[in-house]
Amino acid sequence: MTARASSRISLAATVLAAVLSSGVVFAHALLDKSEPARRAVLTHSPAHVRLWFNERLEPAFCELSVLDAEGRSATAQAARVSAQNPKLLELALPTLGSGVYTVQYKVVSVDGHTVKASYTFTVKGP
Repeated sequence: MTARASSRISLAATVLAAVLSSGVVFAHALLDKSEPARRAVLTHSPAHVRLWFNERLEPAFCELSVLDAEGRSATAQAARVSAQNPKLLELALPTLGSGVYTVQYKVVSVDGHTVKASYTFTVKGP
């Protein structure tokens, strides 16, 4: 290997290490915890949906909805980012009947990245 090739490999390794160690370059708001949890089976209706993320959220660009098994919205209120915890998105729920519900969310973290996902939970009982 020539000195020039060795120098290029060294430079490439240095750049790669800097990019990978920065963390910010590839950051997205990842869901840390949800309440109710993914695939939870509940004996009663939850009072709210709470989603905790690993990054602060941009309140103006976050959405959260709960859909029933037919795809209709089960909520009338809008979700909000907590004033006490900028990593928490929450939505108050009316009393839900038995059935499978889908939580859909779209969040934008303060670094500008958008994450969109969904999960289900089930209410069994009164």
